Amino acid sequence: MDIPDYDKALYYTLWGQWDDLLVLMVRTNDDMLSKKIQNFLHAYHYSLDETKILESHDNLLYYIDHAMKYTPTAIMEV
Repeated sequence: MDIPDYDKALYYTLWGQWDDLLVLMVRTNDDMLSKKIQNFLHAYHYSLDETKILESHDNLLYYIDHAMKYTPTAIMEV
């Protein structure tokens, strides 16, 4: 998993670039990131409950934040 995947996920999520977020979901090696993106995009496109959409959006952002904090520094230096 490259750190740029987390940066891209954060950027695409904050700027509403859902097509790029979908491509990242398919290409990333981080299964948890992929699942969080999938849950958010599914809720965004199919859910009528705004709280479910906001909850999945927040879960995605929390996971990205968590993953970026605990990524080894050796990976970030590359």
